[in-house]
Amino acid sequence: MPLAVLPPPRGETPALRLALRPGFAPGARPIGALDGAWWPHSDDLVRELPSLVEKLDRLGRITRVNVNPTHWQSLPREVPVPGHVVKVGWFTTEQDPHKLLLMSYRLGRWDLLVIPPQTSQAAAARLMAAATDQAGAPSASELIAAEHNRHADDADLLAAAPSDSGLESAWESEGGAAASAPTTMPIGRMHVSSGR
Repeated sequence: MPLAVLPPPRGETPALRLALRPGFAPGARPIGALDGAWWPHSDDLVRELPSLVEKLDRLGRITRVNVNPTHWQSLPREVPVPGHVVKVGWFTTEQDPHKLLLMSYRLGRWDLLVIPPQTSQAAAARLMAAATDQAGAPSASELIAAEHNRHADDADLLAAAPSDSGLESAWESEGGAAASAPTTMPIGRMHVSSGR
């Protein structure tokens, strides 16, 4: 019996996880202030950048992206995106390792916090909220450090809590425990508003 060659499975593009500051207008903030946050699915810039640029091109064509190479597995000089090619530059000491800079001739510069791909949904939601806070946000690395400290504090609290596992087991075996609530907050699809 001859073997049938099946086409490869159709790859679905994962939902873009992006949040921009309400009333977003590039260049309206001081240089270096965060304009929003992006939570890529991986550390592969060639794979992740096209969907981000495609979404932001609707507001103003992106021509260049600058990154710090610390958290990216590969650093191409350019990335093909729908309709054009985006130049990629990288800076090791001059740029925050948790920030992505996007440049548009028409709209100027956008500074986005890059949330590490392995971040939990609850932590990513907190980071997105902080990066889009109208009052302004600290630097990208300060936000990431604050989130790491929060997890360290949570771990310390859990380690310090007394354990009544015997009593708790008896309680649960007798049907006295309620179902626990999920510890993460689902984010779902993020949409970019054009401010209209």
